[in-house]
Amino acid sequence: MTRYKNIFIAIVMLLTINIFAQKIEKITSKDGTHYITKNIDYPITGTYLSKGGSEPIVQLNPDGTGIFQLDDLSKTTMVWGMECFEDGTPKYQKGFNYAVYSLWYKNKEANSEIEAKEEWTYAHFSIHFEKNKMFILGERSKDYIK
Repeated sequence: MTRYKNIFIAIVMLLTINIFAQKIEKITSKDGTHYITKNIDYPITGTYLSKGGSEPIVQLNPDGTGIFQLDDLSKTTMVWGMECFEDGTPKYQKGFNYAVYSLWYKNKEANSEIEAKEEWTYAHFSIHFEKNKMFILGERSKDYIK
């Protein structure tokens, strides 16, 4: 009976680990291999607006898709992730009252051979704890509550 109990506990533990495991994706950019995740323990999804609450925007959806709007207001659908280690732990640099992460994104819709080969692009992502603000490229921001 104890043997079956131990097997049952092992199976439950494996299922629990799989349920709570982070989804990690391996990507390749011009400078090498990186790992990305959608979770860094901060509410990073949402719409990032330019100064004055206007366009252009960046939209990060929870499923790893989104919109990256260029300065000419043309919108590109994208896939995105925050750089992490192979085990899913986010990579970041912490300052006095901020943290800097690497946001990686690329065009989601590959309608041609050129777009299909499009590389992953890095964007500066920062969290400013005293202001409760997150920034993409230092110019598009959103407020957050931790």
